[in-house]
Amino acid sequence: MFAALGFMQAGAVKLFAFPVGIPPHGLPAPFLSQAWIGGFLEVFGGFFILVGFWTRPVAFILSGEMAVAYFQFHFPRGPWPSVNGGLAALVYCFVWLYFSSAGAGAWCIDEVLRSRKHTG
Repeated sequence: MFAALGFMQAGAVKLFAFPVGIPPHGLPAPFLSQAWIGGFLEVFGGFFILVGFWTRPVAFILSGEMAVAYFQFHFPRGPWPSVNGGLAALVYCFVWLYFSSAGAGAWCIDEVLRSRKHTG
């Protein structure tokens, strides 16, 4: 839950410049830029993870997004995540990979829809 909320906040910075914008000017990412698409995935994908809707496929996509973010933006600065600023991207990558495998759990929308399907 907290990972999804933090992920949504990272996306809100890129999409809506909330609570702050992208440095140095504090603006949102330009529409349809790579950063904007990342922000879109983070806000809406994070929300889907938060409520547990289409958890496995969404988490798989978000894991891939974070792998791309790490190797495209952080790894070129050096191999150590704690030094190159990529620790959050790396952690999110593996958290979402876990959710893509394990699913969201019993209290998610996916499970409610699945139980309704089986009961009638």
